[in-house]
Amino acid sequence: MITKGIRGAVTVASNTDYEIKNATLELLSEMIKINNIKQDMISHVIFTLTDDLNAAFPAKFARLDLGWHDVAMMCFHELDVPASLPMCLRVLIVLNCEEDFVPQFVYLKGAKTLR
Repeated sequence: MITKGIRGAVTVASNTDYEIKNATLELLSEMIKINNIKQDMISHVIFTLTDDLNAAFPAKFARLDLGWHDVAMMCFHELDVPASLPMCLRVLIVLNCEEDFVPQFVYLKGAKTLR
């Protein structure tokens, strides 16, 4: 077993609990599906949000809606770089996996421009 990270990002429609929840669950669901992630593979998860998103913690929705009660998660603000993509939620899922596992990164909505 080795450790690898999977990156993902999505833009959020508005700075509300509801929209952050929807964006978080949409992004995580796609990352889980594409990478065939099982909860026991997850070492930890790091969420970042741009400064214009502060209505909710994305980790809350992973814990409550996906059942990730035993997964270590942290939420941070993204570095405020001029002209960077606004209203963006990013995630790094760190997995314990086989050496031949190839992470598939996921970028949704306006975050597709980051790829």
